[in-house]
Formats: sequence, C-alpha cells, structure tokens
Amino acid sequence: MVLGLLLTGTLYAALSPAQAELRTQTDTELIKDGRELFLLGCSFCHGQNGEGVLTASGEQQLGPSLVGVGAAAVDFYVGTGRMPLQQPGQQSPRKAEAYTQDEIDALAAYVASLGPGPAVPNSSDYSTEGMSEEDKQLAQLRGGQFFLTNCTACHNFDGSGGAMPWGKKAYTLKGVDERHIYQAMLVGPGEMPVFSNDVITPEDKRDIIAYLKSLEESPNYGGFSLGGLGPVSEGMFAWIVGIGACVGFAVWIAAHTTRSSKSKGQVEA
Repeated sequence: MVLGLLLTGTLYAALSPAQAELRTQTDTELIKDGRELFLLGCSFCHGQNGEGVLTASGEQQLGPSLVGVGAAAVDFYVGTGRMPLQQPGQQSPRKAEAYTQDEIDALAAYVASLGPGPAVPNSSDYSTEGMSEEDKQLAQLRGGQFFLTNCTACHNFDGSGGAMPWGKKAYTLKGVDERHIYQAMLVGPGEMPVFSNDVITPEDKRDIIAYLKSLEESPNYGGFSLGGLGPVSEGMFAWIVGIGACVGFAVWIAAHTTRSSKSKGQVEA
C-alpha cells in the first residue's frame, strides 16, 4: 500500500504540473491574442481595458463597460455580426461576422479575464440532440407554453419579431443559431431584458429553443403568413383588402344596375 501511494504521488507530481502549466500557457496566449484584437477593433468605444467610454460631454455612453459581461456576450455580439457597430448609438442589427471563430474565441477569453460573467454555453445546454422523440415533444410543448406566455409581446407568436417603442425593433428568431438564442437570453441584447439562469433555468431556455426550432420545421397551412405578425396585421389586411374589395364590388354592381335601369327606361320612352 505504501509503495502504491508513493508511486501514485510520484506520477501525479511528474505529470499534473506539466499539464497545468501547458493549459495556463495556452489560456495566457489566447488572452494575449484577444487583447491585441480588442485594442485594434474595440477599444475606441469600450476603452483600452474594457472600462467603457463616455462621449465628450460625459452625458452619454459611447461604449459600455465590458467588465463582468462574460465570454457569452462576446460570442453572441461578435458571432452574430452585431459588433463592431458601424456607428455608435444605433441599434445593433444582425449582419455578417467581421471576425473568424478563432478570433472570437480569443476576444471572448480576454473579456472573460476582465471579470466573472456568463460563459459560452455547451451544446448540451441548448440542444435536444440525443433526446427521445417523446422528450423532444414534451420540451417543445413546455417551451411553447413559456414562449407564448412571456415572449410574444415583442417577438410575436411565431418568433417573427416586431416593432418596439422609440423606433426600435425586436428581430426575428427564425434562422438564428440555437447557441445564439440561448446567449441572447443570458446577455439581453438591445431592449431585451437579461434572463440569468436563476430567472429562466437552462432547461427552460432549452425548451424555448426547441419550440422555436419546431416552428421552422412545421409547414404553414394558413396561406399567406403576412409576416407572421399576428392578429393586428391579419385584421388590417381583412379590413382593407377583404372588406374593401367587397364594398368596391357592391358599389360596382349598384352602379351597373343603375345604368341598366336608365338605358331600359330610355328605350321604352
């Protein structure tokens, strides 16, 4: 037993420090690369140390502080092309990415080193892959109930998005990567509130994503979707196009009948 313990301790002392040193060195290099990218492309708005920058008047925030936002915020904003912004102050729309995934990982590692924050989620946190069909259907059902109760005010019942106050908008959730939907709930982009894992559990987040993805896979049997914006657009279309066409047709019939009556009266006279 003594020999066994001695051999185990010797092997641990010989191998474990080397692995830890290699891992620390790799993380250090990644953070160093991320800082170089940050200083080049992000420091103008967020400061050289991620502390944030105020405008010349000091009244408005040119770029918010990134201390404590975590790696998930960087992976979401940069991974969806929302950052860097073309112009500070505007709402950040989704666009083509300006960085490769390796560069995004380096930026995320540097920002994560500034302070503790949400980490980039694993695929098991947001994906239903590997679950049985029954469990997937239950997840979609639970996610649909949660989404329809709490999220449709901004994103509409099928995730098509919609208008927000002060000229803002809630962007569509269709075609968005599962990881980015999960991260959006964590970091709260734009007008969206932040939903930490204490507010909405990872399981609930996964179920919401499962419901949204099921909508993309389901065929639309309703004819014209009208953007999927719900009863407002459908009611407006019905009143303007549907009832308007009926009224116009009725006026045309009445006018045609009047002309026929006048012509018949002239012939009899």
